[in-house]
Amino acid sequence: MGKGMRGVVLLLAAAALAGCGKAPPQAEATVQEDPAFNTQQQQWRMQRHAELTAADGWTTLVGLHWLEHKAHYIGHGPGSGIRLAVGPEKLGLLSRQGDRWWFTPESGAAVSVDGVALRGRVAFDSDRDPQPTRIEFDDGKGQLSLIARGTRFALRVKHADAPTRRDFAGIDYWPGGSAWRVHARFLPHPAGRTLPIVDITGLTTHMPNAGVVEFERDGQPYRLQAIAEPGKPLFLIFADRTSGHGSYPAGRYLDTDAPTADGHVWVDFNRAYNPPCAFTPFATCPLAPPENRLDLRVEAGERAYHAPEENAG
Repeated sequence: MGKGMRGVVLLLAAAALAGCGKAPPQAEATVQEDPAFNTQQQQWRMQRHAELTAADGWTTLVGLHWLEHKAHYIGHGPGSGIRLAVGPEKLGLLSRQGDRWWFTPESGAAVSVDGVALRGRVAFDSDRDPQPTRIEFDDGKGQLSLIARGTRFALRVKHADAPTRRDFAGIDYWPGGSAWRVHARFLPHPAGRTLPIVDITGLTTHMPNAGVVEFERDGQPYRLQAIAEPGKPLFLIFADRTSGHGSYPAGRYLDTDAPTADGHVWVDFNRAYNPPCAFTPFATCPLAPPENRLDLRVEAGERAYHAPEENAG
């Protein structure tokens, strides 16, 4: 997401949040939540915060560089084809031979893989491979990884000292409540069915579409197409009436357990979370498909994120 688009997203979300007040005190007083439910929600939120702000979490992203050539010098210095936001002047050479990428460290550069110092060239496997390579630098605080998107590859750069991590503003939540944990039906699709999903870069990927989740809210039926292999936990990408009006404009994500054998699943909208693109411009997030745009205000789960002013955009 470019700086201009990210600025527009944040402005839309900020304007919408200004009009989202708390429910009247008398309405809040009628809600009697199970203490165990509240405890579980709080634990989930704490885990979510910890994962986002971990030393290799989404808030540590500092770069995403699409690889347009067969060889790229990497480093913080001006002579590098890929300029790192932080790190040594010269880090190494990323090159492609046939279908494989390789990384060769610069002489004297302190680079490691899985904690072992790297002395020579190493195969650089992407997130499409069974075991993606993680190249560490700057005493382990920096990390390089390779992502494959369609026919293109990009170098993803993380650093534990990223301003987006250091100045993370925390997450705000909609009021939600146990009423937003809904018992849904799961209707499986024929084996092999896929659903086209567009990501923030405009790339379309056909993802496995195990089935559809059906639920009711205030007597009205709703449906969400589920991303998953048959028999596996479900991944839901959805947008709703709060998207761009208090929630992240591009939609939110939600995970569920695998459906039961008789076709039931719990969908807890209190655990709807923002995609990585809400926190960094260096992610490639899948967007909600048209089938998953709900004519419903889901006032549960995460609200739109607002970065500190110096990091916004």
